[in-house]
Amino acid sequence: MKAQYGLIGYPLGHSFSRSFFTKKFQEEKIDAEYLNFEIPEASTLLRIIQEHPHLKGVNVTLPHKVAVIPLLHELSPEAAAIGAVNVIRITHTPTGETYLKGFNSDVIGFTDSIRPLLKSYHRKALVLGTGGASKAICRGLENLGIEWTYVSRNSGPDRLTYSQLTPMILKEYTVIVNCSPVGMYPKVDQCPSLPYEYLTASHLLYDIVYNPTTTLFMKRGAKQGATVKNGIEMLERQAIASWEFWNAK
Repeated sequence: MKAQYGLIGYPLGHSFSRSFFTKKFQEEKIDAEYLNFEIPEASTLLRIIQEHPHLKGVNVTLPHKVAVIPLLHELSPEAAAIGAVNVIRITHTPTGETYLKGFNSDVIGFTDSIRPLLKSYHRKALVLGTGGASKAICRGLENLGIEWTYVSRNSGPDRLTYSQLTPMILKEYTVIVNCSPVGMYPKVDQCPSLPYEYLTASHLLYDIVYNPTTTLFMKRGAKQGATVKNGIEMLERQAIASWEFWNAK
């Protein structure tokens, strides 16, 4: 029986991970398959593992990156620090027990893909959105020596709201990372409510959304001369890291 890997989330729709790994298995002649498990509740993962005894690992996407943590036996130091998991390694012991360890490869994918674009003046970042995806982004920014501040529609002591983004703030915060789903297909005519007119050629706009490949957030930033990047390379790099986590000795 061939090895199995998969993705849990809800809803899934188009799966980058399944396409990536199916192609990888074909090109590298790996006897394995990658399955999508569209589940509304994270706890359903335990039943999936019981029903798929050859399942060696899964990726985790929205909305389960935090909800899966209580199901796991162990977290990597990075996943524990971030508070979110997007990779689970499934080990089947000789006694028939299952051991689940959680990792976070999002931080690896993000830091590896944004690092070449950073300039000396990119010292502070605005992180749009406060969900599970933003946790890895903030950790990655810290690893890169960049201070960060959340931006949210809802006010709070640890964040700015979109209405508080003044010209002075945008002059200071020259990296902006969209961690919200705003602008994702099919709602491609939407973008975060930034005062885009204050952006300059010194700004770097990074959108973790990858469908469409050029979001309205990116288009409006590019129009002001900003450097823009989507989340495709981040996905590719985190997928490679996932494979390494699953197959580590």
